[in-house]
Amino acid sequence: MDRRSLIKHAGIAGVLAAGVAPAAHAQATVRWRLASSFPKSLDTIFGSAEMFAKTVKALSGGKFEVSVHAAGELMPAFGVVDGLQNGTIEMAQTASYYFTGKNPIFAFGCAVPFGLTARQMDAWKNHGNGRKLMDAFLAEFNIKSYSAGNTGTQMGGWYRKEIKSVADLKGLKMRLGGGLFGEAMQKLGVVSQNMPVGEVYQSLEKGTLDATEFVGPYDDEKLGFNKVAPFYYYPGWWEGSAELEFYVNTKAYAALTPEFKAIVDAATIVAARDMGSKYDAFNPQALKRLVGAKTQLKAFSKDVLDAGFKASMEVFAEHEAKSPEFKKIHQDMRAFQRDQILWEKFSEQRFNAYMASVKV
Repeated sequence: MDRRSLIKHAGIAGVLAAGVAPAAHAQATVRWRLASSFPKSLDTIFGSAEMFAKTVKALSGGKFEVSVHAAGELMPAFGVVDGLQNGTIEMAQTASYYFTGKNPIFAFGCAVPFGLTARQMDAWKNHGNGRKLMDAFLAEFNIKSYSAGNTGTQMGGWYRKEIKSVADLKGLKMRLGGGLFGEAMQKLGVVSQNMPVGEVYQSLEKGTLDATEFVGPYDDEKLGFNKVAPFYYYPGWWEGSAELEFYVNTKAYAALTPEFKAIVDAATIVAARDMGSKYDAFNPQALKRLVGAKTQLKAFSKDVLDAGFKASMEVFAEHEAKSPEFKKIHQDMRAFQRDQILWEKFSEQRFNAYMASVKV
């Protein structure tokens, strides 16, 4: 795709708003390496990194190229923050809550239990204090952040047995992607396992895992979880949305010309929007296929949701007591969320409830 057609596809207003010149002929050639935490098979998530690189190359007239590497090619899936810190790579694509072992604050960049929806997250990051607060935190890791796209509200995962009550969670060995919800689930008796998604199917098949969560129907179907765990629960209360992120080494970004910085800024917007729209388009059809293949779709009971909420609030309180910075970011997010919930009572919530009640 040439630069002219790409700009038309991405939306000329959005590209020009980011300050991108039609070409960058005077710039010296730049080569970056981007390490993803995800496999190539996930065309939604990994595809966002590919879209970013494609857009950068097109907008720069080939003067700026980004090579994209799947998890394990340059470094392990969970090694990308270390790679950015030591300058091994210029850029990464990841889920920030994978790194809560370094600091629990990382979770706010992606998802926290009973947190923001996709649109709320974008609003908080772009027009609230979210991006400013998170980039101030990430500066100590030599990282600047961008959205790489959002999955929307996720499913509650795949289980080898039914979860009829909170008691059924006790002793359950479950793969959880990372973040504060692992701590909340542990309070409910779940034995939390954090492992790359590529290792999960075999663990479920062998019975060394009892359950897993990942994203939603489209990605989960590709990974084949329905073949080894028949019960599919919703909603994923620990991920009202999950924002994947592009992490950029701050020194590498600072070394770019203003034109190339603007191209990076614009290309992330194109990639993030593409990912979100893919999930909205592909998930409904994938869910139909899964149910047609005898997946047993189940809703978490209110008792399970209430227990999850109580455990999550305990986790937040514990971290707030230990870290003023954690408390500042958490309280800012919750204040923003309260306003969003209030507005949505009079807008999308009521509209969606009505539309679900009628035949269209």
